[in-house]
Amino acid sequence: MKRVLITGGSRGIGAETVRVFAQNGYHVAFFYKENEEAAARVTAETGALAICCNVADPTAVRIGIIEAVAALGGGIDVLVNNAGVAHMGLSRDMTDAEWRRVTDTNLSAAFYLSREVQPYMIPRGWGRIINIGSMWGKVGASCEVAYSAAKAGLRGLTMALCKELGPSGITVNCIEPGVIDTEMNGALDEETRRELAEATPLCRIGTPREVAEAVLFLASDAASFITGQCLGVDGGFAV
Repeated sequence: MKRVLITGGSRGIGAETVRVFAQNGYHVAFFYKENEEAAARVTAETGALAICCNVADPTAVRIGIIEAVAALGGGIDVLVNNAGVAHMGLSRDMTDAEWRRVTDTNLSAAFYLSREVQPYMIPRGWGRIINIGSMWGKVGASCEVAYSAAKAGLRGLTMALCKELGPSGITVNCIEPGVIDTEMNGALDEETRRELAEATPLCRIGTPREVAEAVLFLASDAASFITGQCLGVDGGFAV
């Protein structure tokens, strides 16, 4: 049974990814930051192990990985870097603390986690690292400068790591969702959601399940010759 660690697994795309992997026979652990109630619901539904961890803190990541490895039975085969936060507002009004919060959670955390799982993947000659980016990392979003910059950074991290880790049998890919029906986008008013759906060639908003199924594919043996790729699950929005 393969072992997977998913960050940001208590809600939205992360929670759905936990469900999909659990339903497909993986041994699953997930990190969450503070919503213990939501994490408990996911655990009750899937049997996955919930671990409280602030992924923006490299020391917390190191401790969390040790706990996850012990709980999963000695290793991590698949890492899904999903944890993320958003910030909307004019760049000129953004504080240093707000910039660091977004970039540390969306980009630096993926580096910390990818670094910590390598000692478990490299000796086995097999591993999957899957980063959850965003279409805004490809095309940029007005009033979401930090978010767009961090998600663009995930593209570079993906391509560089795939070259570094490929000789060790580890693939590294990035999924870039479009407008997905999650709590993060739940704050958008109906008019904005309608406009975004109309701007999507498939004329609708995507679901967390559609993103999670793409993650499962990239973790599977069917994707063994796919690495360094940024896959848009965006209904064609960013074409």
